[in-house]
Amino acid sequence: MKTARIYANKIASFLNKEPRDFTRPDLVKFIKANGIKMVNFRYAAGDGRLKTLNFIINDEKYLDRILSAGERVDGSSLFKGMIDAGSSDLYVMPRYRTAFVNPFSQVPAIDILCSFYTSDGKPFAGAPAEVLRRSEAEFRKVSGYDFHALGELEYYVIAPRNPLYPTGTQKGYHESYPFSKWEGLRTEAMAAIAEAGGRIKYGHSEVGFIRGEESEMAQQEIEFLPVPASEAADQLAVAKWILSGIGHKYGVVLSFAPKISIGHAGSGLHVHTCLFKNGRNAMLEKGALSVPARKLIAGFMELAAPITAFGNTVPTSYFRLVPHQEAPINVCWAYRNRSALVRIPLGWLNASGMVKDANPGSAAPVVESNQTVEFRSADGSANLHFLMAALCVAARRGFERKDALQFADKYFVDKNICNKEHAGLLEKLPKLPPSCWASAESLEKHRADFEARGVFTPQVIDGTIRRLKAYDDRSLSEKLYGKEEEIKNLVEEYLYC
Repeated sequence: MKTARIYANKIASFLNKEPRDFTRPDLVKFIKANGIKMVNFRYAAGDGRLKTLNFIINDEKYLDRILSAGERVDGSSLFKGMIDAGSSDLYVMPRYRTAFVNPFSQVPAIDILCSFYTSDGKPFAGAPAEVLRRSEAEFRKVSGYDFHALGELEYYVIAPRNPLYPTGTQKGYHESYPFSKWEGLRTEAMAAIAEAGGRIKYGHSEVGFIRGEESEMAQQEIEFLPVPASEAADQLAVAKWILSGIGHKYGVVLSFAPKISIGHAGSGLHVHTCLFKNGRNAMLEKGALSVPARKLIAGFMELAAPITAFGNTVPTSYFRLVPHQEAPINVCWAYRNRSALVRIPLGWLNASGMVKDANPGSAAPVVESNQTVEFRSADGSANLHFLMAALCVAARRGFERKDALQFADKYFVDKNICNKEHAGLLEKLPKLPPSCWASAESLEKHRADFEARGVFTPQVIDGTIRRLKAYDDRSLSEKLYGKEEEIKNLVEEYLYC
């Protein structure tokens, strides 16, 4: 008899098998045994948001049909400007491994993420998930490593002002209930995200807390575990959808917007990356960053500016990327320095004795290193699959450069670059773009790097540039300086980015 394992995903628990091994008969078996009445297809379109197609199950024959053949959709509406309206039909095909029980549906339902295919049955090259899949494959060919990632998903809960147990301004970091009033919403969301396949590391309240006359805004974070980049993007997309749905259930606004209020902490989407080979983390060698890890950093340094085109996609993104907010504006990297664009956090070196010290009498366990490299500029407006693909492209560039190690060393800093005494150093470092317009210009300049090896299509790059330039936000910060009402209106416009 097969030993029962513990799974957060209800389908995996029922089948007693890993989601990656789900088959069509498996899903049919679960649906029949659990009275499932609806199947929902979900897929990331050109704007990066999850779209939905609902199916009522008429009979087993129809269920087998949609699981076997998918369905057709209007690609010209899902990928505006990227596909010809005269031949715009696309197929959406379910990926069985992504199936989960819908946490909101009024009738029992399962949801499945889908991939796009053209009329000849080939993957649609412009789909965000397909761009990311190609990016991973090309990175693996060049480097010999697998590219893994995890996201730190920050958001604000905006609710009516509550006079009880107030949190101090900018002092919400790791607060506990009842001072962290939305811990219950966060933990409910974490459980639902885990059931949907999200590999969660932890959740906590964040530093941001803003109190107005009638409302208050509390910042929260959910961080994930490292998984292959395609899975990381899928998990973040589903997590944002689930969090928004639970916020709606609670009757509160839940926002991933990069900036809620000027002068207060913004919400980033820090992405930790790491390289794996034969199932093992390859970021350290003899207690120091490995050569592959430093090549990875070199690539991030080279393409940091154009990556903002996918990671910072609305005008308010650039209200967050300002000095003294633990959000980077200079292209550099450092150890454990939160003012740098790329940070090398603690990686559990020399950690085996900690549990023995904290628990006298316990044996010292073997603690494997879990070193990552954190990319800190992206925010909640990011097109998640394109962002992960862009980071993967940058990593590949690091492996393609013959001078990668020297190039990385050029951007290393060992000081807090936000301190006034280091102002001279700041002047020497390249800057991230200050607007969507400038981000688009940077992408245009470096588009060959992203289109190389057929990863990003010219249509995706052209569409991204057009959308960013359409904001026409050149010198927007200067134009809005001191105009509080106009700033407030702009923030509200992108509250649900």
